[in-house]
Amino acid sequence: MLLSSALVGRMYYLQVTSRDQYELLAEQNRISMRLLAPTRGDIIDRYGRAVATSTTDYRVNVIPEETEGLDETLEALKAYIPISERDTTRIHRAAKRQRSFMPISVANNLDWKTFSNLNVNMPDLPGIQPDVGTTRFYPQKELGAHIVGYVGAVSEQELTGEPLLELPDFKIGKNGIEKVLDKQLRGSGGSSQVEVNVLGRVIRELSRQDSVSGDTARLTIDMEMQKYIANRVKDESAGVVVMDVHTGEILSIVSTPSFDPNDFNNGISQKKWDALRSDIRKPLMNKAVSGQYSPGSTFKMVVALAALEEGIITAEDTKYCGYRYKIGNRIAHCWNKNGHGKVNVIQALAQSCDIYFYDLALEVGIEKIHEMAAKFGIGERFNIGIMSEAKGINPNTIWKYGATGERWQGGDTINAGIGQGYVSTTALQLAVMTSRLANGGKMVLPSIFFDEKAEPKTPEGMDINPEHLEIVLQGMTDVYNHPRGTAFRYRSRSKDFKLGGKSGTTQVTGISAAERQSGVIKNDQKEWIGRDHALFVGYGPVENPKYAVSVLLEHGGSGSTDASPIARDILEHVIEQDVLREQEDSISGQPV
Repeated sequence: MLLSSALVGRMYYLQVTSRDQYELLAEQNRISMRLLAPTRGDIIDRYGRAVATSTTDYRVNVIPEETEGLDETLEALKAYIPISERDTTRIHRAAKRQRSFMPISVANNLDWKTFSNLNVNMPDLPGIQPDVGTTRFYPQKELGAHIVGYVGAVSEQELTGEPLLELPDFKIGKNGIEKVLDKQLRGSGGSSQVEVNVLGRVIRELSRQDSVSGDTARLTIDMEMQKYIANRVKDESAGVVVMDVHTGEILSIVSTPSFDPNDFNNGISQKKWDALRSDIRKPLMNKAVSGQYSPGSTFKMVVALAALEEGIITAEDTKYCGYRYKIGNRIAHCWNKNGHGKVNVIQALAQSCDIYFYDLALEVGIEKIHEMAAKFGIGERFNIGIMSEAKGINPNTIWKYGATGERWQGGDTINAGIGQGYVSTTALQLAVMTSRLANGGKMVLPSIFFDEKAEPKTPEGMDINPEHLEIVLQGMTDVYNHPRGTAFRYRSRSKDFKLGGKSGTTQVTGISAAERQSGVIKNDQKEWIGRDHALFVGYGPVENPKYAVSVLLEHGGSGSTDASPIARDILEHVIEQDVLREQEDSISGQPV
């Protein structure tokens, strides 16, 4: 009777008193909660073409707490898929750092045959979880690499306690727009409550809360234009930016050479990474936004405007260029060893006379040049949404003293007068500068994202005399269209429109007196790393400006002979494609 009473009492305790507790434990053994990863949002160009998207990925995970032993399960799994020692080490490391019920990635990008074979043999593989997810894919490959960046696995430093980040194969933005817009693109996770048997195999799904996909990011970039420009400069170490001069929309940002962001998706090999890092042409660097270079003669429009606005010169005033210019104990030279003779500001811009701008810069002074350069975006970081955007340098007396502890000298001013010395810009800044010149002095700001909800805004004026702008623009028009213009040979081939622009060539190494005596070594006779940088800024059509372009060729040679034909080809292509779209829209009845 005592034994029976004890058994009955124990049964009452288990079944009545502690019913809720043991029922919960039983449910936990029977019910499995699984976190559902969201689909990452797409990145598309202005016409809806995919730049970054998500594709189906067959993969297999392991849940440590559901295994009879992690090593035993991995050993059994090797009968179906290869698992390296490196993978085994990674899985054990992940098992130690995260919660035991969280799945750990074993392998991904499996073919359908392997994946289906795993599903059939699930009873022999406790703790193994076949999964159908998504992986990031960049269909444009190298064309969009410097803009969109890439995604990668979550590092230990990036774990914030958010369960979503602990999911196997969950990727976050590591560079470019992928990182800048990571949270918007990431979306939010869902959950699935499933009933499992003793082996952990799913019997049925009891409830489900779907994940929410990330937002789609639409860019102002035209990927067809991106492709055209990338092909045009494929043999160069180059940075190119194309902008709408009225809206500020960036139609193209190209940097060559480039890389394939898909290589980073599943972990780039050490060999490929070392090759990218050691390449002298710096394929990982976005030269259009991050590269900082002396603007050379493309800066002369700023100096000319500063002088015109201060009333120091008029369009008719001339200066004499005789090749040599003495300042203190220093002799500066013009690029033209025969000199340009008497030239006014329009002629000096068209022929890129250095002597004219040495003298003009000294008359204007660095402070006024600095103020005018700031109006045109030199030394400004625009934060357009691409990482590592450089600020450049718009120097003046205060800047130099703070940076070097030395006072500003007259030699610094004449260097600035031709866009060299301490002046440093990016291709993006030069495109903004050219846009503000071409649009009549409006402070347009560059943008790379379409904001569907934003109201169109008219850019503010910069309080610059329109007549002075016309003088400078005439000089830029003559660069391409006057027989003595530096880029006359490469003027527009179209009979329907003209182009305007300005060439620039910046020295990488100084020219010694002995070299001037014996003859300056030509760029094509130098090692690539010792050649001059070639730049060109342009706009078109001259009659009704709509587009601006900046071209930077790192160690490219000459702005007039190497960069200007590239700028011409790009502007012609952009304008002609624009005309074709208008014709197609007109025929289809769509608004132009």
